[in-house]
Amino acid sequence: MNRQNNMDLEEIKNQLYVAVLSDVLDQMGYTQQATRITFHAYTGIPKLIGRCKTTLWADMYDVDKNPYELELQAVDSCKPGDILIAAAGGSNRSGIWGELLATAARNSGCQGVIVHGAVRDIDKMRDMKFPVFATSKNPYDSANRQRVIDLDVTVEIDGVKFSPGDIVMADEDGIVVVPKEIEAEVIKAALAKVSAENITRDAIKNGMKATEAYLKFGVL
Repeated sequence: MNRQNNMDLEEIKNQLYVAVLSDVLDQMGYTQQATRITFHAYTGIPKLIGRCKTTLWADMYDVDKNPYELELQAVDSCKPGDILIAAAGGSNRSGIWGELLATAARNSGCQGVIVHGAVRDIDKMRDMKFPVFATSKNPYDSANRQRVIDLDVTVEIDGVKFSPGDIVMADEDGIVVVPKEIEAEVIKAALAKVSAENITRDAIKNGMKATEAYLKFGVL
């Protein structure tokens, strides 16, 4: 499976979810691919899938001579189907993502944003129906408080590595990253697991004991 187009990922989104992808990755030996910290779907859109477009952020305490420089570059270089990843170390020093960045990102084809840190302008982004997953909210502007120090590099959030082009999915359970070098195998196995889970669920609904169902179908 080469780089999927947006329609393919949308089809996957309708069939899969974070927990099943995490299970499959676990079974393949990739045991650190899903976050454990709490992200909130601040604009009310509970599910998101796309390709990682990464930014690395740092707190700052001096006057920024080139405010917004790299974050604007990142937003303008998004491609259709990308999800902008803002790895800000969970900082609540400012709201690093808001309405204007969301508008520019959408114009570039960005599917949404995942922020390990704070966001603002939530009501306006909700009106835009722009998917936003973040760990906090904060009304302060990022100028002279936080800035992007690198982009299109591997970043880490809660021990999970996000590399440019990897598939990332977010839902109410958390966030999972599927490395691009194994994505075909993972997606195939996850679809098979969902099918097996549906069969197991139906059997239990029809009266089969959980132990018997597990022994028969091998899915839990």
